[in-house]
Amino acid sequence: KLINSYTNHLAVQRGTELHAFAKRCNDLHIKLPKTKQTLNMFVNDILGFGMRSEQPLFYSRNAFGTADAISFKNDTLKIFDLKTGTTPASMRQLELYAALFCLEHNIPPTEIGINLRIYQSNDITEKTADGEVIKELVNLYREYDELIESLRNGKNDI
Repeated sequence: KLINSYTNHLAVQRGTELHAFAKRCNDLHIKLPKTKQTLNMFVNDILGFGMRSEQPLFYSRNAFGTADAISFKNDTLKIFDLKTGTTPASMRQLELYAALFCLEHNIPPTEIGINLRIYQSNDITEKTADGEVIKELVNLYREYDELIESLRNGKNDI
């Protein structure tokens, strides 16, 4: 167990450092060699699309996150995520980030394009998000945020 715990800790630390390195490359506008390596593709794409890296998203103290890379231009929201582990990733996290972005900026998700990408295991998985799905997530965030706040304020008439 101790060895597995240490190995997991090292993997998490490596992922944190790779994300920090990608942000630094983006901040300094440094492209990496064009290869099929996950990190290189991620860094070069976020630079190419002029995206902001490690961007906080905030709706409320109950609903927030940090997108690895995000941009909103010409009515299109792009959210890219760098995955350094081997467990297959889900687009749900990026859909949740899209909902947070729409909430934070008061943008109806059905009126914009939403492009999501996951960079993992030397591959890119891309999806055009369904605005109706993001709208449902927006509504869930609002509903649960209101519920949590009412519980915090001692109103238990749920």
